[in-house]
Amino acid sequence: MQLVDCEVQTEEVELLLRESGGEGYTTRRAWDKRFNSLVHYHPPPKEASMRKGVKKCIYLLVFLTFLGGAGIVLIGYYCPESMCSVRSFSSVKKYKYNYIRDGINQFHLQTDVLGKPLGEAARSGTGPSFEDVISRDFQFDIEDHDVIVFLHIQKTGGTTFGKHLVSDLDLARRCECHRRVKKRCTCLRPGPNSDEMWLFSRHSTGWKCGLHADWTELTSCVDDMMDKIEDHEIKRRYFYITFLRNPVHRYLSEFRHVRRGATWKNTKLLCQGRHATKEEVPMCYETKTWENVTLEEFMECDSNLAINRQTRMLADLSLVGCYNKSMMQPEEREKAMLLSAKNNLKKMAFFGLTEFQEISQYLFEETFNLKFRVRFDQHNQTISDMALQDIDLATRRRVEEINSIDIQLYEYAKMLLQQRFKKLSSQDLSFKEHFENMGMSKFSWSEIDQEQ
Repeated sequence: MQLVDCEVQTEEVELLLRESGGEGYTTRRAWDKRFNSLVHYHPPPKEASMRKGVKKCIYLLVFLTFLGGAGIVLIGYYCPESMCSVRSFSSVKKYKYNYIRDGINQFHLQTDVLGKPLGEAARSGTGPSFEDVISRDFQFDIEDHDVIVFLHIQKTGGTTFGKHLVSDLDLARRCECHRRVKKRCTCLRPGPNSDEMWLFSRHSTGWKCGLHADWTELTSCVDDMMDKIEDHEIKRRYFYITFLRNPVHRYLSEFRHVRRGATWKNTKLLCQGRHATKEEVPMCYETKTWENVTLEEFMECDSNLAINRQTRMLADLSLVGCYNKSMMQPEEREKAMLLSAKNNLKKMAFFGLTEFQEISQYLFEETFNLKFRVRFDQHNQTISDMALQDIDLATRRRVEEINSIDIQLYEYAKMLLQQRFKKLSSQDLSFKEHFENMGMSKFSWSEIDQEQ
């Protein structure tokens, strides 16, 4: 439809009416009056108010549409890939890769300065840190609502240490071990909270968060699981502990264990609410077990979880895309995992090293104010030491190469252990007497390689 000026249109109508005669001209004036009243129409107040309301609704609709679009964009950036897929995979990958890369240097400053406690924000994942505990602000109280959480890494001596946690601590109320339930003890508190448990481990609660649950799994599971076990919700403090071992010795020990038929197939490998897929962690063998595997075959499988196991199990895997290795370049992924593992190790209230048994025992007793009734006996040469004589130098170098970040983590752990030992022993006025009289009997740590 073509629109014209109302004045021009009026003149045309007037001309036509004049040509049609006078009577028509009078009719024209009446028509013109009605036409002008339509052109200059002023709606009543009620109708004007309604029109304003409609305009406001339109403006609000436009604003909400814009807000919804912005929300979709934000969801696309921050929603996990397993839950939604707004952006293309390449853009997700690029975003997460840049996020990790840009944060590496700052993360390094937080983790590698020995003796300096981390900020509160960095400590929240694993409860009170070593620095918190020794400052006497967060002393472990077995009668209150404090819980020791043992992160058990395969072939580090964790089974032996776990047994001594439930059997050989000098407690007012000892753990009650059940003969009919293999490897299970009930560790209840002394004092007023006698129906609560103070230890979360394989030998007390069982594998409630999964078989050999790692840091990523434990920190997202323990609190909810404790609520289920005790059938009520309370505010608890969790003190995380673990044991590490020389990476070459540990790797060879796992190799021999797998060759005997062990699989750990029931491990959950859970991260950010989903399990690792077969594409992310392909099986190294097609049979039920990997029994009689050769060391060469064991080393050749790139998806073998024995490789750098200690770093992986201590790292926050959500930082590196969980088990999806395509999210980052291999070098950046390894660097981020190592820094995360160092950070989490430093935040733990206690960790021990298999090769430094007496120091580890002293640190545990001083940190938690709990005493063992046995002394941790350190052997100069374990089965793994002797096993190194059976492999050539090239093979050993290959084992070291594929476990390079575990070796870096272990070197860091040794420095941190010595730093903690020096700090606590210097504060202990009866250090010599305490250290020489730890426990009343000895046990052999050379049984590690026979652990399940």
